Amino acid sequence: MRLLLDTAMALIQADGHIPSVAEVAVRSGVSRATAYRCFGSRSALISAVVEASLGPLRALSSDVPDGRARVRELFTATFPRFKEFEPQLRAAALLALDQWGRERAGLLEEVPYRRGHRIRILSHAIEPLALPPALRDRLHRALSVVYGIEPYVILKDIWGLPDREVERIALWMADTLVDAALREAQASPAPRRRAGRASEATPVPVAVPAAVPASVPARRRRTAAR
Repeated sequence: MRLLLDTAMALIQADGHIPSVAEVAVRSGVSRATAYRCFGSRSALISAVVEASLGPLRALSSDVPDGRARVRELFTATFPRFKEFEPQLRAAALLALDQWGRERAGLLEEVPYRRGHRIRILSHAIEPLALPPALRDRLHRALSVVYGIEPYVILKDIWGLPDREVERIALWMADTLVDAALREAQASPAPRRRAGRASEATPVPVAVPAAVPASVPARRRRTAAR
């Protein structure tokens, strides 16, 4: 299996295209039957390629107590690895897009490749941030747009920027998103305290007319009672 994986990694690094399992078998000098026992589809093959490319990032852990600093630490530490394995990560994105179209057209004949490592990685990064659940979810999803191979695709292919500038812009976007979430959390009004139960409310004093002695004539008693 290791030989097949190394061959697939090398083919993608050299040519940029996604090899079939059969092509990897031929280049590795392994029978197709053996290759398909290890990787039953291109999805399985690319999944293994991505896991090897991300390497230690999949189990990345930090004890930095400040959420903003932890997000910066993550982006600073991982974007150089995205650059190192850019062809492999681009291939994974390409396969996901290709399969999306085939699935919509009813032509997909393999289990689709599903991406998602960034969800867990980013969840750990934003864990220390004191945010309401809905705002935390929004920040989590927003950061997932700028964390990964996508900034390289947009900023290099469309804007022609060098790798270092891609990293700087991605980090700036991450900082901006975190700061915006923290400002919104601080500006949100504090939740109102629930009113106490009726039995616990302070009783309102009720005025009671003074009693009129029985010796007072009836007409005077009526006047006093008014």
